[in-house]
This record gives sequence, C-alpha cells and structure tokens, in this order.
Amino acid sequence: MQIFSYMEEYDYEQLVFCQDKQSGLKAIIAIHDTTLGPALGGTRMWTYASEELAIEDALRLAKGMTYKNAAAGLNLGGGKTVIIGDPRTDKNEEMFRAFGRYIQGLNGRYITAEDVGTTVADMDLIHEETDFVTGISPAFGSSGNPSPVTAYGVYRGMKAAAKEAFGTDSLEGKVIAVQGVGNVAFNLCKHLHEEGAQLIVTDINKEAVQAAVEQFGAQAVDPDDIYSVDCDIYAPCALGATINDDTIPKLKAKVIAGAANNQLREPRHGDTIHDLGIVYAPDYVINAGGVMNVADELNGYNRDRAMKKVETIYNNIEKVIEIANRDRIPTYVAADRLAEERIERMRNSRSQFLRNENHILSRRNR
Repeated sequence: MQIFSYMEEYDYEQLVFCQDKQSGLKAIIAIHDTTLGPALGGTRMWTYASEELAIEDALRLAKGMTYKNAAAGLNLGGGKTVIIGDPRTDKNEEMFRAFGRYIQGLNGRYITAEDVGTTVADMDLIHEETDFVTGISPAFGSSGNPSPVTAYGVYRGMKAAAKEAFGTDSLEGKVIAVQGVGNVAFNLCKHLHEEGAQLIVTDINKEAVQAAVEQFGAQAVDPDDIYSVDCDIYAPCALGATINDDTIPKLKAKVIAGAANNQLREPRHGDTIHDLGIVYAPDYVINAGGVMNVADELNGYNRDRAMKKVETIYNNIEKVIEIANRDRIPTYVAADRLAEERIERMRNSRSQFLRNENHILSRRNR
C-alpha cells in the first residue's frame, strides 16, 4: 500500500502510529479532515489479518466519520482509531492508558469514543489520561447508553422519508419490516408502535423477537423472509449490505430507512433502488443520533439539548431528498454532496477570513 499516495488521493491530514511494548498496544489513528472542527471517531479493536488491512480500515472509517459528522451538522471533523488485537483476550489497563496518552499528545485534534471491540470501561481507562474522549461512564458526566438516542434519530429520519414517499410523515397504519431487534431496533420498535405502526420483525435472537411480539404486537418471520414481506417500509437494523442483488428483487417497500451501517452492498445498489422509485434514507445520515449525543458531552452533557439536536435528523433527511431531487441523483450520492457542500462552505469562509486578515496586516505594514 502506497500510504502517502492514498492519503493524497482522498485528502487525509494525518496518520499516527502508536505502540507500547509493555502493554502490547498497536494502534493507528487516522485523521481525515478537520475543516469543521476536531476529528471525532471511535476506537475499534479487531484481529486484523495484516497491518495493511488495519491501516486501510482506519483510513476508510475516518473518511466515513468526516461525512457523518458534516451531514449531521456537527462542528467536528472525521477520525478513527483501530487497535490491533483480540478484544476478548488482549485488553489490559496499561494498553488503554497508554493509548490515552497518545490521544492527549494530539492536543485536541482527535477525540475518541466507543466502537466495535471497545466498551465504556475502556473509555474510562482512556479518560484517566485525557479529556479528549466521549462515551465514558455517566459518573464522569457522560450520556450513558446511546441506543435509545440513536433509535429516536432513526425514527425521526424514517418519518421524513415516509413524507417523501407517501405525502405524509404519519406512520400510523404503516407496515414496517424491522430486520434485527437489538438495542437500537427494539427502542425504534417502541416509537413505531406508539405511533400506531404495524410491525414485522426478525432476528436470530429468538428472545428479542418474542419480546417485540409481546410488547408491540409484532409479527415474527424467519430471517430469510423479511425481504419479501408486504410492507411499506423496510428498516435494516442489523447486518450491513442487506441491500444487494439478491434482496432488491424481493423488496415491496417504498421506503428503506434503518439503523444499520453500510446498508448498500455496493454503490450501484443505491442506483438500482433509486431507479425503482424507492426512497432511501442514507445510513450515516439517519443513524447519526449516537454521534450527536456523544458530541454534546464536549459541551457538558445536557440531554434536552442533545435530543433537540437529534430531532434535526428529520431535517437532514429532508435536505438529502431535496438535493437528490434538485440534482436528479440517488439519495446516497446526495448525502455525500450535503456533507461536501458544508465542508466546502466552511473551507471557503476560512480562506476568505485569512485573505482579509492578510490584507489588513499588509496595509498596516505600509
């Protein structure tokens, strides 16, 4: 992998390699773009097959956070960390405290959070060495479990997508197929049930499915059958890449709106569902409630303020649809354009400010 060529092609700012022999820490911090503010992105711990794959994952995820934070309207850039190791066996206190010292050394350019393979307890250890970490224990002023907040954001975004497809954002009487009944999806089902939607659910966890059946009157189906059910809205809330060549021909929904990451197996699948007239709420826009929530911790967490910010996901989905209609493009492309236009406006604003400052200084020096 030609690292500098890759960074130049996608305009990355910084790649930091961190190692601590005593604890076994091997970490890679990727900072993609800080035009809007410090880079915020979680720390992932995974058993990568090679160091090259770990670097590629860090870079890819960091760029994704730039777009997610920008589209969410946050004054934050994008970054990500990967720690090479088995999260089940390789963790220790020294590792995360050493990593916290590396973060502290970046002096606020990068702020981390929980991600795949890391926990709140890990973030608390990092917090022993730096304040540039979110998602810590509520005892330290954190927001706690982000799942209910993420679910509420998905609910708001789903209503905006429904408005485009059906002419009203009311979900009463709508049949919604929810794939996956994890923590986020279960809270989403609660909102949908309270509005009067009819739920069809599936999950490999039979206990979670049974709970949804009992509490929300949901209909349960086998995992392979969720794509072909008669429904108005398909909500992917488990695995990624469920919108693909095999599933698209089965879908009867007019809206796709869910909490899962990386819902399109390939970008061309976004083109396909666009051509079919299906309204797609891009995943990183609709599921941004969690990052909005932890971002509020940077100002001293206030739940009411955070929830008001999460409500704007409705408006963000509307903006994506407006751009898609304006430019006659699929919504997954429009989401990128929304993020890119915001970053470019800020970049131009800063450039103009610097030009004005330089002009004033040059006049003073005459």
